[in-house]
Amino acid sequence: MWLRVVLFVCVFGTPRLPAADPLPAPLDPRGLPGPLVIAGDAKTPPTDVRDAFFGLAGKDKAKIVVVSSDKKRGGGVLDVWQELKPLSADLLETADRKTADDPAFVKPLTEATAVWLADGDAERFGKVYAGTAVEKELKKLHARGRVVGAAAPLSAWLGDRAGLALLPGFAIGTQKQTDAVLKNHPACVGLSFGSDAAVVIRGRVARVIGDSPVTVHVGKGAGKAAADDEYKAGALLDLVQLQRAALNRAAQTPFPAAKPPAAVVSKGALVIVGGGGAGPEIWKKFIDLAGGPDSTIVVVTTAMEDPLAPESVEEKTLKKFGAKNVVALHTRDRAEANAPKFSEVLTKAKGVWFSGGRQWRFVDAYEGTLTEKRFREVLARGGVIGGSSAGASIQSEYMPRGHPLGNTVVAAEGYERGFGFLPGCAVDQHFFARKRTADMTGLMKEYPQYLGIGLDEGTAIVVTGSTAEVIGKSKVAFYDTKKKPDGDKDYEEVFPNEKYDLKERRKLK
Repeated sequence: MWLRVVLFVCVFGTPRLPAADPLPAPLDPRGLPGPLVIAGDAKTPPTDVRDAFFGLAGKDKAKIVVVSSDKKRGGGVLDVWQELKPLSADLLETADRKTADDPAFVKPLTEATAVWLADGDAERFGKVYAGTAVEKELKKLHARGRVVGAAAPLSAWLGDRAGLALLPGFAIGTQKQTDAVLKNHPACVGLSFGSDAAVVIRGRVARVIGDSPVTVHVGKGAGKAAADDEYKAGALLDLVQLQRAALNRAAQTPFPAAKPPAAVVSKGALVIVGGGGAGPEIWKKFIDLAGGPDSTIVVVTTAMEDPLAPESVEEKTLKKFGAKNVVALHTRDRAEANAPKFSEVLTKAKGVWFSGGRQWRFVDAYEGTLTEKRFREVLARGGVIGGSSAGASIQSEYMPRGHPLGNTVVAAEGYERGFGFLPGCAVDQHFFARKRTADMTGLMKEYPQYLGIGLDEGTAIVVTGSTAEVIGKSKVAFYDTKKKPDGDKDYEEVFPNEKYDLKERRKLK
């Protein structure tokens, strides 16, 4: 009975996509509008679950509504919440669909700060409330930022497209149930809970609470075996990252390709900086490649954390070195990134600079949009694309350190695909300054088809065609797994004023 509800959870569109297409996430990368509390199969929510839900509801100002279709339970279902002394606690309980459409019955939901779904029979609950005014008001409540919670089996309703669809793309149930869903819908992510486990979701991040673990289930694909990973209390999960990983595993041609294209920039040029501050020679080279001080240069500041400063360091620095027409571009809204007017400035730009910050934010905002297409058109017209730190890694085909929860994960599944302005390569930054040589060694063992490039701080490669010229104050490491390393290093060092052939993978004399 419960499985019949779970099976609808993940039917959200086109799970099998070619790798060249953007991987659509059912969850908005900006996160959910309101919090969710999803608990295990406990008849009474454990104390930490109650505390978390009550806190999100507004504590003593909370207006809690409990929704049930089980009239046998009676008003006792409210006791657990009334004990916490909210401002109000109401019970909506009926087995009649007509009642579920009655405005008077639904009215408490219009004023509620929180809703807890309490029922022991998901099928009955669906028959009573699906498509009624109650369901519509529940969705409105969550859309205005209020919290919705449920324990199994009704937790499935938080993901079920036939139900509330508040967490689409996730199958919620026992491991046996989620395995059955993933077998038929491999682009899903499964969540199974111990009886005293729960997750509290805010935005796109889920925090595990309780005395039992939460297990994340992802199907096999992209050369990886199916995974069942346990997370204990305190662990954080980025839901968009999990979805992107599952979608990529389910794609017909998942990323990365076994044989990536050659590392050649056929038109235009790239200036890729290892972070830590670029020197005057790097900025001047970028401005020259953009056509000089009078050219339009766009600085993409989206990698930075909100709130953004009125003017970024990159904008100020470009102006300091003579650029006269510098324009900032930023959004977190993919719909805006697809709107022609938003990125119109790129149609006349001769240079684009990607800021530092976190590279996954570039992916979330622009992957597969008109704006990304126009980035490529700048290069195709013979312009230049540059960037430092996050703005360096986003330029490579394989993007290291893309995990939204931190930059220590080198191979962040779901966020491995960069914009690919530099094909066939994996570019890491802050390389020697942060002692990242071993990280690249590990990445090359996992993906030996790529040329690994480690850029130190204050150092850049200027790429035209297949030639990378090193400029700046330090050095660059090139990792080619096809070559036997000399001495104790598994990489080749290239210093300022030296050049490296990316296609032939050798230093130029």
